[in-house]
Amino acid sequence: MHFPTFLASIVLVFSLTCCSAQSGGTVDVPTLKAELAKGKVQLVDVRTPQEWSTGHIAGATHIDWFSDDFKARVSKLNKMEPVRLYCASGGRSVEAREMLKQMGFKDVLDLDNGIQAWKRSGGGVVK
Repeated sequence: MHFPTFLASIVLVFSLTCCSAQSGGTVDVPTLKAELAKGKVQLVDVRTPQEWSTGHIAGATHIDWFSDDFKARVSKLNKMEPVRLYCASGGRSVEAREMLKQMGFKDVLDLDNGIQAWKRSGGGVVK
């Protein structure tokens, strides 16, 4: 008689667990700024060369998500050091984050809403 309630509870717990796991992979602008100030992160811009040339966050390494050698280039990063990724608005960096996690990187986050959020918050870019 209580089976439907039990089943609904299990489904709810599973749903909440999945959602929290997905949302846990981003970093907001203030946190990223603090991390960059400490100099303890590897910052990677995964946008195209054209996007990169319009301005990027100082200290970022450019590794184009669409390039044929993306995986080879990111494999040269230190897997034990934090990696922060960004793109224009957060789509490609999520995909890149998942790839890096599968490759064994321990601490990988992507910038929530990408460089657009960075610029909106007054973050500067260099060319």
